[in-house]
Amino acid sequence: MGRIKTGANSRFAKAGVSCFYDSEVLNSSFVHLMKFSAKNPRLRKAAKRCLQLDHTLLMSEATNYIPKTELELEAWMKANCFNFQSYSINGNAIFEGYGIDRFGSLFIWYYTERGERNTLKYFQTEEEIVEYVFTELQNDKWAKAHCIGFTTNKNEAVELSEKLNSLTIDFFQDEIPYYGLNNPVFRTFVLGCDWKRVNDLKQKYYKAPS
Repeated sequence: MGRIKTGANSRFAKAGVSCFYDSEVLNSSFVHLMKFSAKNPRLRKAAKRCLQLDHTLLMSEATNYIPKTELELEAWMKANCFNFQSYSINGNAIFEGYGIDRFGSLFIWYYTERGERNTLKYFQTEEEIVEYVFTELQNDKWAKAHCIGFTTNKNEAVELSEKLNSLTIDFFQDEIPYYGLNNPVFRTFVLGCDWKRVNDLKQKYYKAPS
């Protein structure tokens, strides 16, 4: 991965810290920085903030970051607000969906539904399966979809779409026969961490299934 530089944050600059990051030197650089700043609380605090900022940027979908372990994949998913309802990553339980598991010395990618599990692929190493799943997640809009609208009132779904458009938030909607063919439910989904921006809208437009 190439070097990605961020502009110096003014607060960090005042404390003598310029934020940067490079996948190969990030950790070691900050270890030395933290040791150097041990006797300077202000510098130490700024260094911690800078490290947190760089970690967030490193995990961002906008970078070329690729996780190597299941733990790193889980952290990346959480940082980018992917949901775990249909993906078992690093051991979380699911009722239906895909997951990573071990079979002897091999790693397996499986699908489970109604208590039956089918192995889809085998991998020799953890890094191989994590890279495969990482790509699968990026290509699956449902993996980071969060339902904020659930209503039988079509006008409410239209109203919600207008509000999301005004906020320039990406979303998609569908219609399912949840209560029968003649009584459909209109659902609205936003992607990734945008759900944090519209929690107030969810409270209004998400009518919990009865």
